[in-house]
Amino acid sequence: MADGFELRHNTVVKFDDLGTREAIARSVLENGPSTAVVLGERLGITPAGIRRHLDLLVEDGILEAREPHQALSRGRGRPSKVFVMTDSGREQFEHSYDDLAVAALKFMAAQSGDHLVKAFAQTRADDMERKASATVAKRSHKVQALASFLSEQGYAASSEIKSGGEQLCQHHCPIAHVAAEFPQLCEAETEAFSKILGTHVQRLATIAHGDGVCTTYVPSMNKVAQARKTTIAGKA
Repeated sequence: MADGFELRHNTVVKFDDLGTREAIARSVLENGPSTAVVLGERLGITPAGIRRHLDLLVEDGILEAREPHQALSRGRGRPSKVFVMTDSGREQFEHSYDDLAVAALKFMAAQSGDHLVKAFAQTRADDMERKASATVAKRSHKVQALASFLSEQGYAASSEIKSGGEQLCQHHCPIAHVAAEFPQLCEAETEAFSKILGTHVQRLATIAHGDGVCTTYVPSMNKVAQARKTTIAGKA
């Protein structure tokens, strides 16, 4: 079991049950919001078994059951709820790895200067841009496509229409504890989003800074074009 991960349920459970619940929680952490059916199929657990474990994980505060995103719930019948990682559950995972990453970056900064940390953040962002651009370019709805890509990377992302644009939300951040120490990672990631989407974006909130969700506002192309015209007119 990963360092720091602890199931708090008070009832006596078998060791195999603990291992199964960690596997379920980690699956949600790495793959984003998932239904009971998807989790059962992914892990080879019966419907009755997966629901029993999910109920206990929700009771322990590790997972939370939510209504599915509107874009994913079309079709007949009542949509199945999705299970997402809570802030408390997220904090149970990988603290030892986070501590190691923070120590390594601090060492890099002390030995060679902050520019090396910035270069590392940029390299990571460039890799994200390279992987996401090919996928996003094929889709007409680019923000939604980016959200899908990020979810595949474990960020549990979603998109929604907002006044004058769209909002990209990342409900989980695998590097939140490291980014809290080194904001260069968030800054480089935001710049990568801008390049991937081909427009200016604005970071409104980040998990690394204590917010519940990483939120990025993406203005509509019409709004961007209007802003450019206003700027040009002002300079004339």
